[in-house]
Amino acid sequence: MAKLYFRYGAMGSSKTANAVMVQYNYRERGQQVLMLKPRLENRDGATIVRSRCGLEAACRFIEDLDQISLDGIDCVIADEAHFFTREQVMKLVDIVDERGIPVICYGLRTDFRGELFEGSRELLCWADTIEEIKTVCWCGRKATFNARIHDGKIVRHGEQILLGGNSQYISLCRRHWKSGELGSLKEINLDD
Repeated sequence: MAKLYFRYGAMGSSKTANAVMVQYNYRERGQQVLMLKPRLENRDGATIVRSRCGLEAACRFIEDLDQISLDGIDCVIADEAHFFTREQVMKLVDIVDERGIPVICYGLRTDFRGELFEGSRELLCWADTIEEIKTVCWCGRKATFNARIHDGKIVRHGEQILLGGNSQYISLCRRHWKSGELGSLKEINLDD
């Protein structure tokens, strides 16, 4: 039976690397995979998903899903699913329920303010299976929060969406996210 999966984690938890590896595993077994991402995520090129460790795969846009044939597709994998709208998540739900195709979504749970993204909220409501992909804070505890950094300090206000990588965001445990402690800049390597 097909399921909708939501695999979430803080930034740097290897969500995209995991998505690319799962896609590779399906293809290695002769199965067809549709890899999706939102159009606004274009840091690595329009139709590429790329992990921080360099794994990459070709993809299509979730916004074009209505124009994509699902004939012969064995699995749908969606990266950066926190950016999806409710309507887009419901289309993925329909793919699982009406077509019997498993859908595996990867994304953040919350933004830099600790608030749910729209796509994450809907996936938390509708997913059959919810799994956390773990990473660690500079202190060694489990990192569950994404802190936006500017001039070496945590930013608590601003637009929800600001695309960036290690130079703008860091994963922290709740304690250090709340206190604003970033550890030493050398430890967290903000310049990568």
